[in-house]
Amino acid sequence: MSESRAIDTPNHEFNEVIQGKIVPFEKLAVDNLKSVRLTITADLGQAAMLVREVLDLKQGSIVPLDKVAGEMTDIYVNGIPLAKGEVVVIADSLHVRVGEIFGVAASEKEAEDE
Repeated sequence: MSESRAIDTPNHEFNEVIQGKIVPFEKLAVDNLKSVRLTITADLGQAAMLVREVLDLKQGSIVPLDKVAGEMTDIYVNGIPLAKGEVVVIADSLHVRVGEIFGVAASEKEAEDE
């Protein structure tokens, strides 16, 4: 039969884990997030095409989209819907003017404008 021996181990103190409580040194300030890079995309439209039409595409081909110039488009941050905006052309470049931010109440918008 094997013989039990006591093993001498060092004592260690563990922090108490409390649901929903953040230990002060683990807090993250909003300022820490200001340099995080995000991907912003705007949905300029979609098109349904047959395979033969796609195979016939060449440099200079025009693909008609389902959106009209000046129509509101969806804006996404890392694939998550953020806002609606209007596509505008400034100095031969496409830009999106933000018109409506999702989840912002009308009273909050008015407070931001003041």
